[in-house]
Amino acid sequence: MSITLKAARVNCGLTQEEAGKLIGVSQYTISNWEANKTFPDAMQILKIQDVYGVKYDDLLFLPQGYALSVKYKPKIESEEKS
Repeated sequence: MSITLKAARVNCGLTQEEAGKLIGVSQYTISNWEANKTFPDAMQILKIQDVYGVKYDDLLFLPQGYALSVKYKPKIESEEKS
C-alpha cells in the first residue's frame, strides 16, 4: 500500500518538528519533503523507514494528482510522415 510522507508522519502521531528531531533534520526540511520541493537522501530514507515504520517501496514521492497533470498530445498525421 502506497502512502505519502505526510500521511506516514500523521499516522505516527508526529508533528513535523517531532519527526524532524527523530530523523535528524529540521521541521523546515520535513515540510519541504512533504511539499515535494526537496527529497531525502539515502541515509535519511533509512531513518524515515525506522521512525515512520513504512518501507521505502511504500512511500510516494510524487505530488498528489501528478499523473493527472500530464497531458497526452497525439501525433498529427503530417508529423508521422515526416
